[in-house]
Amino acid sequence: MTDKLIIFDTTLRDGEQSPGASMTKDEKIRIAKALEKLRVDVIEAGFPIASLGDFEAVQAVANTIKDSTVCGLARALEKDIDRAGDALKGAASARIHTFIATSPIHMQEKLCMSPDQVLEQAVKAVKHARQYTDNVEFSPEDAGRSEIDFLCRIIEATIDAGAGTINIPDTVGYTLPEYFGHLIAELRERIPNSDKAIFSVHCHNDLGLAVANSLSAVINGARQVECTINGLGERAGNAALEEVVMAVRTRHDIFPCHTDLETTQIVTCSRLVSNITGFPVQPNKAIVGTNAFAHEAGIHQDGVLKHRQTYEIMKAEDVGWHANRMVLGKHSGRNAFRNHLQGLGIEFNSEEELNVAFTRFKELADKKHEIFNEDLQALVTDALTIVHEQIKLVALRVCSEMGETPHASVTLNINGIENSVSAKGSGPVDATFKAIETLVNSNMNLLVYSVNNVTNGTDAQGEVGVRLEKEGQIVNGQGADTDIVIASAKAYLNALNKILNPVERKHPQVVQPV
Repeated sequence: MTDKLIIFDTTLRDGEQSPGASMTKDEKIRIAKALEKLRVDVIEAGFPIASLGDFEAVQAVANTIKDSTVCGLARALEKDIDRAGDALKGAASARIHTFIATSPIHMQEKLCMSPDQVLEQAVKAVKHARQYTDNVEFSPEDAGRSEIDFLCRIIEATIDAGAGTINIPDTVGYTLPEYFGHLIAELRERIPNSDKAIFSVHCHNDLGLAVANSLSAVINGARQVECTINGLGERAGNAALEEVVMAVRTRHDIFPCHTDLETTQIVTCSRLVSNITGFPVQPNKAIVGTNAFAHEAGIHQDGVLKHRQTYEIMKAEDVGWHANRMVLGKHSGRNAFRNHLQGLGIEFNSEEELNVAFTRFKELADKKHEIFNEDLQALVTDALTIVHEQIKLVALRVCSEMGETPHASVTLNINGIENSVSAKGSGPVDATFKAIETLVNSNMNLLVYSVNNVTNGTDAQGEVGVRLEKEGQIVNGQGADTDIVIASAKAYLNALNKILNPVERKHPQVVQPV
């Protein structure tokens, strides 16, 4: 028998803090359902005090998810904790995660508090959180740069106050694996009541070591890892859930623990998060990249054909990779379409959403001979974005030929009124964007333009991601189509619609003394 390693997913909270990755309430619910199907133990749904939108999203996830614990983040302030408690009232299993910084630089420069004041506030916060739930987690923020003696004091005190989970965050990605593992071991050894709490880790990837640091901590006794799908997160991101889980599973000779995750859902979750946030997965990304199980070198191909384990340490099928051909076609009915998507963990909130997605499916079936589950993920995400759009693409005509300046004619429906315009550009996409800007006049700056194929083949859908910026506000947009120029127009409009319907979200970081 081995210990259970608790998987704490913070894609909906820390992952959402990536610039441009803000999610709507419905998008958070879609991801939360996928995480539940993945059998994630704890889902950190958001930061309820941050905004009304975040509160409502956490509340909606708490009311929807039944098989995973739903967690809300709160600073070590009573108002934060009360807000989190209110948001989590409907949860089948709830956790409040409260935190305060403990490193000298944070206490002196950010909090303007003494260590004794920080300790007192942490204890008060944990006790207050216990009024709402017995499942309380405490994090000494920036523990990776905190003094070990003070960490021992504050952790011992918060465990006595009722914290059942103690999370050790490497908030700025500063530590190294050997040091971080030693830190976990030393804390567990020195703190008298350490056996009364589960030790957790939350590592950032600023030096590319988030997964390595997390695994070093697990070897040294940590039994919860906080991570995100695709390693999404602030700055360089967090430890990637898929890498942590598969490392523990693959190297069971090293790790004295196991997870309860349904790993065949990993790729589905990865694609869903990528589609919703507009953050593409790099092809050589471990586990979920399109090249993760691909072999091109002749020696490798020969070895795999003779015995898979010569060059593969995992089965692609174990994480959800498979050539799953869609048996539905253009003659398939709405119920068959709905049932197939439910099998992928995709559900619709209204008949209108189903009808829009079904119409898009029929259009795709006329264009593309083979439809794969990856096509459906992209199609549904693309379809759901247009239900509440203020700006809709009605028509697009592009002319591009050698020796001539490309031009595009675009017709948009803006709040029920159609307008058309033509524009020239250095290429068909540039001309299309300039035509859209002529009608919308958003004055946004295009920071990122990326194109990825959803599946293989010349008839594959192209998935376009754009990142727009204006006066410090950053949004991502995404669109998919077998025509890459149309996909580009969809992505640009998707981003513009997010500007018109912004997700209200603030992440307060400065805690004032109380």
